Amino acid sequence: MADLALKQLTLSHFRSHKTGRIECDARPVAIFGQNGSGKTNILEAVSLFSPGRGLRRASAEEMMRRPETLGWKITGLLQCGPQLHEVEIWSENGSARQLRIDGKSAAQLELARLSRVLWLIPSMDRLWIEGAEGRRRFLDRMTLSFFPEHADATLAYEKAMRERNRLLKDQVRDAHWYGALEAQMAQNGWKIHTHRCATLDFLAQAQAQTETAFPTATLDLMQSEGEMPETETDLRDALAESRFRDLSAGRSLVGPHRTDLFGVFEAKGVPARDCSTGEQKALLVSLILANARALSDRIGMPPILLLDEIAAHLDAGRLAALYDEIIGFGAQAWMTGTGPELFDALGNRAQYLEIQESGGVSDIIAKAT
Repeated sequence: MADLALKQLTLSHFRSHKTGRIECDARPVAIFGQNGSGKTNILEAVSLFSPGRGLRRASAEEMMRRPETLGWKITGLLQCGPQLHEVEIWSENGSARQLRIDGKSAAQLELARLSRVLWLIPSMDRLWIEGAEGRRRFLDRMTLSFFPEHADATLAYEKAMRERNRLLKDQVRDAHWYGALEAQMAQNGWKIHTHRCATLDFLAQAQAQTETAFPTATLDLMQSEGEMPETETDLRDALAESRFRDLSAGRSLVGPHRTDLFGVFEAKGVPARDCSTGEQKALLVSLILANARALSDRIGMPPILLLDEIAAHLDAGRLAALYDEIIGFGAQAWMTGTGPELFDALGNRAQYLEIQESGGVSDIIAKAT
């Protein structure tokens, strides 16, 4: 049994679901139903049990059920080791979402103290062939799972950079205006870079220590121009030296926001962007599993996994191998697919939940078949 699991999930006016109650144990949860029935909405609700904006990166207003737009609420019973915690997440009339843990108001980062949630969704299948922003977001999500303070560093860095960019666009040339902002960018930018590098080390170790049916991905950080400065002081100096060039561009051209994640299919020595669709998906699965194993080693329990339409681009052999690995390290994985046959290889090692096309979950209890 997993030490970290969502044992009960209640939804009210969330996305397509007017009401819903799902009860389950710590085994994987296989959710199936027709497209448009609201399967992904359930995974999105579970993703909110970790800091951040969830797997769709949506605003609280976007999560409201239409046409009522009354606000929404999610309640969960979260098993964390031997303890159970009641977690309530809600938004009133589209306002910023609020959090209560065991009856007490809490900040979003408090969720990182209790749980870790990782996900793989269809929009990520094009990760290797689209823009660098998506790869940075993917990397930062993995980094956040190891370093909850990474979120604060990122927010502080982006705030300082926005203010610096405003000065650049206004063609302000007085060095006095830039000094404090560049110091903040250097301090937090170096934290971001250090956290990212440590995360890549954790993933490499996890891949090297485990035999798996999925290909190993060699990962590296690359700057769009030049190299990332080696220390916080070097980064501050680089920002100061780059002002003239940045004034011409109207934006900051140095820092971790210019980093890209470069992946290679190790066994073939082929860049991930040049691999087949199936190979790219296998590399992503490999990284999610490595992230989960590394987290399990560091925090003493596996994270909750969210795998949306996971059968896409995976053959039957790799799909069965994925299920075996999930069972092997004891993670509660919430997975979706259009039919129950996609989960045949799990057998009675999982519990099954069918979502009807109406999109309204109502008093459904998830039970193993």
